[in-house]
Amino acid sequence: MQLGRRKFIHKGLALAALCTVRARAAPTARVGIIGGGFGGASLARYLRRHDSSLSITLIERDTSFVTCPFSNGVLGGLYGISHITFGYERLKEVGIEVIRGEATHLDPVKKSVVVAGKSLAFDFLVVAPGIDFDWGSIEGYSAKVASSMPHAWLAGAQTALLRQKLEHMPDGGLFIIAIPPMPYRCPPGPYERASLVAYYFKQHKPKSKILLLDSSDAFIKQDLFMEAWQRFYPSMIEWVPGSKSGKVVRVEPSAGKIFTAFDEYRAAVANIIPAQHAGRIALEAGLDAGTGYCAVDPQTFESHHHPDVFVIGDASIAGEMPKSGFAANNQAKACGRAILASIAGQSFAPAKLLNICYSMAKPDYAFSIVDGFEVRNNTIQLSFADQRTTPLGADANEHRLEADSARSWFANITTDMFG
Repeated sequence: MQLGRRKFIHKGLALAALCTVRARAAPTARVGIIGGGFGGASLARYLRRHDSSLSITLIERDTSFVTCPFSNGVLGGLYGISHITFGYERLKEVGIEVIRGEATHLDPVKKSVVVAGKSLAFDFLVVAPGIDFDWGSIEGYSAKVASSMPHAWLAGAQTALLRQKLEHMPDGGLFIIAIPPMPYRCPPGPYERASLVAYYFKQHKPKSKILLLDSSDAFIKQDLFMEAWQRFYPSMIEWVPGSKSGKVVRVEPSAGKIFTAFDEYRAAVANIIPAQHAGRIALEAGLDAGTGYCAVDPQTFESHHHPDVFVIGDASIAGEMPKSGFAANNQAKACGRAILASIAGQSFAPAKLLNICYSMAKPDYAFSIVDGFEVRNNTIQLSFADQRTTPLGADANEHRLEADSARSWFANITTDMFG
């Protein structure tokens, strides 16, 4: 690994956590947050940490949050789903009101939200609903069909279902992953999924194969994934790019068939990941202006269309920042700084934006990419473009250290979110 890269990672994590604006004594403001994931929970905790006078309400439809990061480890049999499941008790303990319920209507002009038939109004409204699926992007696929061909791209019941199907799959079966067009949540996720399922197959179903049918012609960390596959899973994983008829266009769930433009496959287990867009509540409120994702100020994450309404995480258009848990956590802190500055009547000092992404190919073998971002031409762009990844040909110890760092990152970020 190049000199200083690991120091940069840890310094970046520390800076992201410590960059704060403390609000002066001021009348209590009401902040409403829709969605309790990497963006919403991080923001709630950040605001409470730096201003005890705020009224903070987190609206979340589920009783607990199941993380997409590390969910591929559940599919690979590395740990159970409880390892990636977190509750909201400690947020309540620090005075954050957590309302369990579906936000059914959002008025961005009034900054109000309807939950269980009751309208709640706020001074600042932060929308962090994650993603929803474009069910029409693949003919024959739907929310109902996901019970037989899981997407497992919203972690939880779908993760458990796909794991169960992999366990019951006969040795020698074909596992197909259909990868959607960009942009989608966690761009390296499907390839890590193939890696960790291959780790499970190698131990328990060594005659089985994995086929990745991809809408794209290239993917992030491709050389590092290919190196790992050749090293540990030769002949087990095949990747078909979009230009080679990799894009899935239709499924026949009753027959287990998957179709691309020119080819037909039959899967023992199919993991169909459809195209994605911002969470439904953001689209219904028009925060996306019909584009599918929500345009925001690149420094504050305030909506382009409505003052004091912010969109963070996967639902936002964040330039070259990927849709990832780390990015959502980082955006939450930038957004929190802006809200606190506004409340205190202070000028806003932009936060440094970072993203660190780890991928695991097996429990003791991982690699990462580190990105710093800056605002140029009113959009978020990479501030450096090379020497950001684990190098090809790194030795076993380097990859083991990366795997340890990945586990530490997960423990630290979930503690930052949930206490």
